Amino acid sequence: MPNALPVTLGDVHDAAARIKGVAHRTPVLRSRTLDALVGAEVFLKCENLQRIGAFKFRGAYNAVSRLTPAQLERGVATYSSGNHAQAVALAARELGSTAVIVMPEDAPRSKREAAVGYGAEIVTYDRYSGDRVAIGEALAAERGLALIPPYEHPHVIAGQGTATLELIEEVGDLDALLVPIGGGGLIAGSATAAKGLLPRIRVIGVEPEAGDDTKRSLSAGRRVSIPIPRTIADGQASEIPGELTFSINRHLVDDVALVSEDDIRAAMRMAFERMKIVMEPSGATPLAALLAGRAGNLPRRVGIIVSGGNIDTRRFAEICAAPAG
Repeated sequence: MPNALPVTLGDVHDAAARIKGVAHRTPVLRSRTLDALVGAEVFLKCENLQRIGAFKFRGAYNAVSRLTPAQLERGVATYSSGNHAQAVALAARELGSTAVIVMPEDAPRSKREAAVGYGAEIVTYDRYSGDRVAIGEALAAERGLALIPPYEHPHVIAGQGTATLELIEEVGDLDALLVPIGGGGLIAGSATAAKGLLPRIRVIGVEPEAGDDTKRSLSAGRRVSIPIPRTIADGQASEIPGELTFSINRHLVDDVALVSEDDIRAAMRMAFERMKIVMEPSGATPLAALLAGRAGNLPRRVGIIVSGGNIDTRRFAEICAAPAG
């Protein structure tokens, strides 16, 4: 592992101090049924109970709060499929600023409506033909806005790592940590915190089978692009890992497990029926990997980052009721 990565454990501690009293310190839940099913002690860090319903508020607030008064007055911009959009919108509102969000036309309605509810302006695009980064950069330049990308930003990554920091502070030693991977910001921050505190911990990312860009990239030793995946895990519909996030993850992530759409559905059902937890599909992928036996031989104590729970009732019912196969 190189001596100097772009985000450090110190950066995560700094972010924790900055978001204290603003972001929720989310609960860690246990389930004897789950432990028995997978043969390990499992600790679920429930970021589905975070403000805006996902971990994204941590990184967004850490980044937006570091802007100058002049930048806050002009406003912020980002591009997001939903959770980061809400997070930036709320962070901007909390800090007396405004937000413009570039969001795909097919983003879940609940996520779009929530961002609007926090005061954001929405600019839509077609995720299968448009380039959200180019659109967002052009919009920010045209309006003089500070751009806060979903994961390619050191303050965003450090903020995301605070969930793992809290988890380890609460439960102590863990042998493994399972984290969803989209663009790679959550696992980059999580791995930075986990390896910084527990050098021997195994950090395992989880992706949907249709969106295995990080697994392919880690195997190749370079960023690999795939067709934009079509998956119920919309927060993980990434075609290529971020450059900044991959520069961290290639050194700190030990493995990537892949889960099927049916695995995700089964995990969402189990979490709801047995633990009374609502997980959005992306938030359920680490639990899916555990339940389906896709994370390899499990050690004794395993942490899971439940990344979010933003899903409307109709969509939740559709996904959970869908037959296997």
